[in-house]
Amino acid sequence: MSELKKDKAAENTAKAKAEKTDAKSPKPKKEKKNGGLKAFLKSRKARHGSVAVAVVVVVIALVVVLNIVVSLLVERFPNMVLDFTKDSSFALENDTIDYVSHIDKDITITVLTTEEKFEASGNYYIQANKLLEKMESESNGKIKLKYVDLSSNPSIAQKYTDADWTQNSNMMIVECGDQYRVLTIDDCFEYDQDYYSTYGTYYVTSSIVEQGVVTAILNVTTEDKVVVDMITGNQEQDSSAIKTLLQNNAYQVNEVSLATGELDEDAKFAVLYAPSVDLDENVIEKLSTWLDNDGKYGRNLIYIPTENNVETPNLDGLLNEWGMQINQGVVYETSTDRLVSNSSPYIFTVDYTDYYKDGLKNPNIPVVTLFAKSVTVSDTSMAHALLTTSESAGIYPTDADDNWNYKDGIKGEALNIAAEGVKSNTDNSSSKVIVFGSYSMFTTDIMSYNSFNNSGYFMNMINTIANRDDAGITIEGKSMQSAELGITDATTKNALFVVFVVVVPIAVLVVGIVMWLRRRNR
Repeated sequence: MSELKKDKAAENTAKAKAEKTDAKSPKPKKEKKNGGLKAFLKSRKARHGSVAVAVVVVVIALVVVLNIVVSLLVERFPNMVLDFTKDSSFALENDTIDYVSHIDKDITITVLTTEEKFEASGNYYIQANKLLEKMESESNGKIKLKYVDLSSNPSIAQKYTDADWTQNSNMMIVECGDQYRVLTIDDCFEYDQDYYSTYGTYYVTSSIVEQGVVTAILNVTTEDKVVVDMITGNQEQDSSAIKTLLQNNAYQVNEVSLATGELDEDAKFAVLYAPSVDLDENVIEKLSTWLDNDGKYGRNLIYIPTENNVETPNLDGLLNEWGMQINQGVVYETSTDRLVSNSSPYIFTVDYTDYYKDGLKNPNIPVVTLFAKSVTVSDTSMAHALLTTSESAGIYPTDADDNWNYKDGIKGEALNIAAEGVKSNTDNSSSKVIVFGSYSMFTTDIMSYNSFNNSGYFMNMINTIANRDDAGITIEGKSMQSAELGITDATTKNALFVVFVVVVPIAVLVVGIVMWLRRRNR
């Protein structure tokens, strides 16, 4: 019992000493607020944070400055703009770049409104403006682009009197010296005709301003235009597509009725397009005399018969003098790789011969023919084929009955869809009569297809005969309805997939891990 009392007394003594010691110990001083802030600013955490903020500020400033510099450069050099649209909607065709970069005359393109109003009309107008700026940039200073508000400068109409100012469709003027051409909305854009008829406003579907302007430049810079006479007065089919094609390529196209007039003495070509009647003997005589040109030759007749079965003994006699004849009946093709559509054997592609193939921008694109008559070369010393079928083609006769078999029309040899007869003198000057077996080959619908070479072949033939070096330029319309990048090949797709789906994420992950480990070990 006495031992327990001793232990308890000892415990109380120890507690008393501990309390006394605590009382003597100095109490910690309370840190001042300012001292804590200074310490924080001197801390490692604060230093790293300040550096980060400074870096962010500097980067933002650099981005702003870079954006300003790039904007100024793009405004000064439009070709610096990168075009990632599927069909390169904001990029000039290579043919356009090549053409405008070799212009040796001063050209002025005047847009008949302010630039702000022009671009405010819609995306296609913005696109058109960018293309015009790039043409100016690529021309080595030869093209000057300017904007004049027609509503504020009505006197412009008095200077350009050849244009129709009663319609509110004139968009721009292309001029060189005294020559000019006023382009309308039809020359610059393709639009929905039904929508315009219903609502009275234009719903643009694609831009053709590039082709329109290049065509206008070609016209205003060509001083001595080759003359082409279109022969009229024989119930012809609509030849507007050929006329437009020739005019767009800087040819002067006239209409002449041989019943009452004569072909122009300075005309190099005459075109007889799908007459529904035979020509009179005196008209045939006029043609023969014109082609002979007093033995000097140098003139050319292009004859395209109608699809109808018309008796034309006078025209047949003229062709016979040039070593050719047209056969009645319609040519059909049984080779499936030639057919444009399996639903019709009368619409098919044909082969080039060695004539007028050189100079084609793309000889791999075929010429298509429709419901054609074949042309026989009766005198090989004078005439030769231009376009031919395969050996699997035949002729459906006009008098075929129900017992006729398509195999009966196939002779196992190629048929001529186009041919030419040539007469030359001792001075190597020549006149030519060229025959195409189908007028449907040269309608607006067919010649507008970029997948067929009908317009290209026709103009290459005309330019070659006329010794024209400045062949016309065919530009596809530019649609912006697709916002894709336009990557179609599998190799590029796979490469981009690997880069952005595999490489970039892994690289970001590795960099993040390395930075985390470095900070942790500090």
